[in-house]
Amino acid sequence: MDLTREFPRSPFDVLAGIVMLPRTLDKCKAFHAGKLGEYHYGCPLDQDLFSFLGTNKDEFAEKVKKLKTDAKITEWVESFNKNQKEKDQFNNKMRHSMPHDEDSRKWMESEKKKLGRKDYFSYFDNIDADEKRF
Repeated sequence: MDLTREFPRSPFDVLAGIVMLPRTLDKCKAFHAGKLGEYHYGCPLDQDLFSFLGTNKDEFAEKVKKLKTDAKITEWVESFNKNQKEKDQFNNKMRHSMPHDEDSRKWMESEKKKLGRKDYFSYFDNIDADEKRF
């Protein structure tokens, strides 16, 4: 994966029934390839995913390096035995996550201004707006 030439998948995309997983995989693969560009593997949204799964940045990176494909990584993620209710709660929390402190709100407003947008409030929407998905 070369994130100097293309965007990672949207944070809204789902793998193993979990949002953010495909995007984090893309960033991890780019990390291994030395092609992250402006992206950050292990960002706060990645950390939320790792926490939900019960893993960490380093273990996740090792598994991605070893397993390589989405199908094999899905099998590994499914071994964490997260039920649908847990996945739904995580997905909804992530999809609707927005700034709650003054510094984060100022950052989001500066991002919206930079993009010439006023029509969103969540971190996921900010990512998709920045990557021109809407």
